[in-house]
Amino acid sequence: MKMNSISVVLLTFIITINLWGQDFYDINSINTIEITFEQSNWDYLLDSLYADGNENRLTGKATVNGIQYNEVGVRYKGNSSYNANQIKNPLNIKLDYIIDDQEHEGYGTLKLANVSKDPSFIREVLSYEIAREYMPACLANFSKVTINGSYLGLYTSVQDVDKHFLRTHYYNGDNPSFKGELASGETPTVVKTWGYFGPDSTSYYNYYELDSDYGWSELITFLDVLNNTPTEVSTVLNVDRHLWMLAFDNLLVNLDAPINFAHNYYLYQDDAGRFNPIIWDLNESFGGFSMLLDGPPLNITDMQQMDPFLNLNNANYPIINKILSDPTYKKTYVAHMKTIMDEFFSNGNYRTRALEIQNIIDSEVQNDPNKFFSYSEFINNLDNSTGSFSPPPHQNQAIAGITELMEARITYLNSQAEFQAEAPTIAAVSHNPVQVSPNSDVQITAEVSGAGQVMLACRNSQTEIFEKVELFDDGNHNDGSAGDGVYGNTVSVSYGEFQYYIFAENDDAVAFSPQRAEYEFYSLMTVGDVVVNEFMADNDGIVADSNGDYDDWIELYNNTDQEISLYGYFLSDAGDDLAQWTFPDTSISANGYLIVWADKDDDQEGLHANFKLSASGETIYLSDPDTTIIDEIAFSEQTTDLSTGRYPNGTGEFVEMEPTFTTANQRGITSVCDDNSSQQIPKIIQLSQNFPNPFNPVTTISFSLPKEDKITLTIYNTLGQKVAILADDVYSAGNYSMQWNAGNYSSGIYIYAIQSGNQHITRKMILMK
Repeated sequence: MKMNSISVVLLTFIITINLWGQDFYDINSINTIEITFEQSNWDYLLDSLYADGNENRLTGKATVNGIQYNEVGVRYKGNSSYNANQIKNPLNIKLDYIIDDQEHEGYGTLKLANVSKDPSFIREVLSYEIAREYMPACLANFSKVTINGSYLGLYTSVQDVDKHFLRTHYYNGDNPSFKGELASGETPTVVKTWGYFGPDSTSYYNYYELDSDYGWSELITFLDVLNNTPTEVSTVLNVDRHLWMLAFDNLLVNLDAPINFAHNYYLYQDDAGRFNPIIWDLNESFGGFSMLLDGPPLNITDMQQMDPFLNLNNANYPIINKILSDPTYKKTYVAHMKTIMDEFFSNGNYRTRALEIQNIIDSEVQNDPNKFFSYSEFINNLDNSTGSFSPPPHQNQAIAGITELMEARITYLNSQAEFQAEAPTIAAVSHNPVQVSPNSDVQITAEVSGAGQVMLACRNSQTEIFEKVELFDDGNHNDGSAGDGVYGNTVSVSYGEFQYYIFAENDDAVAFSPQRAEYEFYSLMTVGDVVVNEFMADNDGIVADSNGDYDDWIELYNNTDQEISLYGYFLSDAGDDLAQWTFPDTSISANGYLIVWADKDDDQEGLHANFKLSASGETIYLSDPDTTIIDEIAFSEQTTDLSTGRYPNGTGEFVEMEPTFTTANQRGITSVCDDNSSQQIPKIIQLSQNFPNPFNPVTTISFSLPKEDKITLTIYNTLGQKVAILADDVYSAGNYSMQWNAGNYSSGIYIYAIQSGNQHITRKMILMK
């Protein structure tokens, strides 16, 4: 049967903001961790294990926010922050040390820092919060720690860069992974950061810790290309991700980092074969570590005026000079640094956020019996130098005030020629046609001025590399009239989600739209006649198949009003074997659903594929009889007994939700019974995507209520600050629309949230002036 060509496209702006993350790392909550050891001399034992240097652990119990975990492994961690003579040492708590898969909210290892270098108490948490706007970075908040009934004090709590983190950000946690870490006794000043030392893997053991089952040959290949054929480095390194990290570290004067010191970072190879740097250990950012390895400690003026191209010409830093020696990469680095400056520092947002974080922990800092600085220093260090370092060579040197450092640093950077260069401007990014079918062509256009070259960077999957296609203003590429400032070109969109951004360059500077590209991008969701609509990869007890087994399942949906035969179609979870499982002679009804159990139980009644889904993350492929992919969904680590589905049903983006199983996807609560029937429990509130989006300056936000209820509709900026309240009252059942006029606000990302009781739904929107 010929399928109707009915497709829906959604233009969305992808961002990674964590206003309301998982509870354990919720910035507004302070965790309580109580550790119990049978041994009363636990401190001596932990000191002894630390001295052994083998990262062995002392076994005990840990109660995390009231939940007890047995057989956990605890050790002291840290370098200069650890001291056998102090009470409050950094801690590494491994919940799954003895008991496999013992986790708290999905986290198996808890890493706690003792805040020994930071009177303000917020350097680490604030730095990670800023970094998460531009690159994958850890969640962080605070925890109170007690051992054997003795209160040690308030710690910063930072997410581990483990498989959970990697699956969340890279859809796979099993590729080569390394931690940049100097071996004990290695002299930092002779280390060639990211140097190539030949093909023997033992030459690298002093500088990298292997965190995966394999990877030395992959790492050596990467370092060989970087050092010996740097023009090919983009094939082995996510250069844009790397430039964001370099810009972040330099701007925040984070010198206990690879721009200065060959440690405190991770490297992970993604599915495209490129290594991705991941920032780590930000407790001494904002000038907390003030020494260059080839010179004396820096004073406050030295740090305020630190060279934005530090180590560009230093042969011991291939990590910098092999990258920034490329003119385009150098201009991109400047553009990324200017974006962070504009969004957080030039407008003072970082100080406002710092005060908010300090307010959360104020009373706990006062009550910390083992803090390393006074409460007065906690208050003053945000704006003024205070306290002092104790270890050499920093003796008696005051720790820079965060705003004292950054206000002057922003002024200094803005005075540099590279930061004053006039960049191209990009506006009115659009695509045509509005409705895009899979495996079809789409015209992308943008209004650009001041550019010598304009490029479209695009990809058809989140695991692919962005490929660049030139955009033209010659009147021959669906770009309007020649020379009218509208650049365009036609590209092929295959299936699923098509992601893109615009890049413009002149002799002096570059520009991106969106500004945070490549980390953020525009997205076209092409939707065909039959789509993967919902799937469940960790079904512990929600819905059972005909044999009573709680197995993985995939739900297809027919977006048309005609029945469609799926005979000869394929489902697969392997990109190199798209014909992994073949549909028998079966059809999917008009606007109907079809369930395929992914359980390897071919002999059971119903549709049972010969593969299982991985709750750790992978990709689902739906292909036609010619093995042409018509839908592809890459997903990260899944939550037990929650599904991932399109919202709106059949056409939207994939979001985590309560399973609906053969009924329309909802973002509310659904109860699913074992007899394969489902009973919808209506969601209290439904929040629609604002329209238009992007918008300038007015947009409409709609919501619906099934019953009378008290609701609050609030607009936030990316710092989580309220900028407007559109509704705060009791409303009757019905549909409502409200307009927001953002004429007085700057371009950028905003979040709108509707709250009713315990329900809190958020969506993103972009103001583009």
